[in-house]
Amino acid sequence: MSAQTRPRQTLHLAVVIGSVREGRFGPVVANWFVEQAALHGGFTVDLIDLADTPLPLELPPVPPAMAAEPVRPPEMAELTRRLGEADAVVVVTPDYNRSFPASLKAAIDWHYTQWQAKPIGFVGYSGGTGGILAIEQLRQVFNELHAHTVRDYVSFPRYYLLFGPDGSLLEPEGPDAAAKVLLDQLLWWGSVLHDARRDRPYVAA
Repeated sequence: MSAQTRPRQTLHLAVVIGSVREGRFGPVVANWFVEQAALHGGFTVDLIDLADTPLPLELPPVPPAMAAEPVRPPEMAELTRRLGEADAVVVVTPDYNRSFPASLKAAIDWHYTQWQAKPIGFVGYSGGTGGILAIEQLRQVFNELHAHTVRDYVSFPRYYLLFGPDGSLLEPEGPDAAAKVLLDQLLWWGSVLHDARRDRPYVAA
């Protein structure tokens, strides 16, 4: 079968809502992005809400190697499984005081191999910067964990002016186009890294 006729691979995409505080806007943004991913057609989508899982800030002892798994609370098993099954991840995050939420950092730090050799994308929202400050810091964190953060992202500055009461965008053309660019990049990197992990399992040095 030629490259032109080979069917496109469908990847498993995890969309993670990073904020857990009361009154958060994250689910509105995440639901919009899940719709965009469904329209794209290259993914099966799993929407993960960190508010559904206890995320202790006190971490266990550091494993002797990055390939080892920390001893996690039993309540975290479902989150760990879903992150492990993902071929690509999109993090939906606000800016909190020029950074990202503690809940998101806790979820990241409780996991090691679940991020390795996978593409990570970002959708940000906040009053002024649209979440860009959080996104740039998250790039450093995920790169340390051997993930690949893709270049493009989606940003919603002054998000409260952009969405209607029903959660739909008032002017969707620009964000919809940005979402497609992000999803295209995730599909390319996700496909390549999926095959690489299958053919040559990744081992962190």
